[in-house]
Amino acid sequence: MSWYEKGPFTIFDVETTGRSPVYDRIVEIAALRIEKDGTESRFSTLINPGRRIPYSSMRIHHITDAMVMTAPRFEDIAQDFMTFISGSILVAHNARFDLGFLQESLARCGMMIWEGDTMDSVRLARGVFPGLPSYKLQELRITLDLGCNTGTAHRAGCDVEWTAVLLRKALTVLIEAENKRK
Repeated sequence: MSWYEKGPFTIFDVETTGRSPVYDRIVEIAALRIEKDGTESRFSTLINPGRRIPYSSMRIHHITDAMVMTAPRFEDIAQDFMTFISGSILVAHNARFDLGFLQESLARCGMMIWEGDTMDSVRLARGVFPGLPSYKLQELRITLDLGCNTGTAHRAGCDVEWTAVLLRKALTVLIEAENKRK
């Protein structure tokens, strides 16, 4: 069995104006959907948060006010995103953060919140690869050789790609261990 047959999975990531889902807003969202047959599709957009992006956040993700000025608002892409992830297991690295922003943003524009299955790749990595010095995505990228050396850390698209490789590695280890027990 291939790891993706356990899906479908949608790996997603958000970049934001800050750390609070209540007071801050999403400025970028990206997702990679992997079907049970291994086919992939992607969703990615900058989002106009309707407010200035603080310098402290810009320093992390390098998304500027000019970059999002003509981008759609969250409410303009929300239905398309929910259709994209529908029927899949939603995966995020530190899912509490990303899911918190997704849920709050959906509620803010009057939509139903996500009630589907969710997986946190931090928890998965801790269970499958115990004892590592750090479970931050940028550290795991090096420690576990997640590849994808092009792109910028803390941009949603790159973080999604690295999380997808981490998911593949972790689930493959679990499937191989399960097959050995049989």
